[in-house]
Amino acid sequence: MNQRDLYNYLDQSVGFGSKEIAQVFKVVDRADFVPISFREEAYFDYPLPIAEEQTISQPSTVLFMLNLLDPKKGEKILDVGSGSGWTTALLAQIVGSRGEVQGVEVVPELVEFGRKNLAKYKFKQAAISAAGQTVGLPRSAPFDKILVSATAAELPQQLIDQLKVGGVMVTPIGYSVWKIKKISEKETEMEEFPGFAFVPLK
Repeated sequence: MNQRDLYNYLDQSVGFGSKEIAQVFKVVDRADFVPISFREEAYFDYPLPIAEEQTISQPSTVLFMLNLLDPKKGEKILDVGSGSGWTTALLAQIVGSRGEVQGVEVVPELVEFGRKNLAKYKFKQAAISAAGQTVGLPRSAPFDKILVSATAAELPQQLIDQLKVGGVMVTPIGYSVWKIKKISEKETEMEEFPGFAFVPLK
């Protein structure tokens, strides 16, 4: 298996929601974001361990969530649970030099691992920081889009508060992925996609 094999598999199994999302899976190599001991498995469609019982997500799940998020050039995006840095890099490639991607990660070892991996791509528009006591990154809010890669027991209102009106958040809640659009400061529109499993949001 190689990067092209993974791309073709994702194209056939999930499908790319935009040309920009299709292109990013050609440019950003998942093998750059997995531990060396798992490099040979980087192009298979399953999660891989990275550290502290955390994983780099299954490629088809990442693609499904990116399709829902529909990131665009120039947007400001928050990546919660950035882990290995893969999703941060995917988003950074899409938003381009005029955009901004802020990754946050609660596990100190993964903050360093993610930063090291992200540095391979020399993105000036992306950074990974250690998570604080508040979920997300309120000091940099509001965001156009928010991607969450760990599951919560209930809707994380703190993250909705960090979203612009008109913005979109894609997040696991329980065993479902939810697409949440912020209609106004007090109103959201929610769509559920069941049948997923993620590590817990801390």
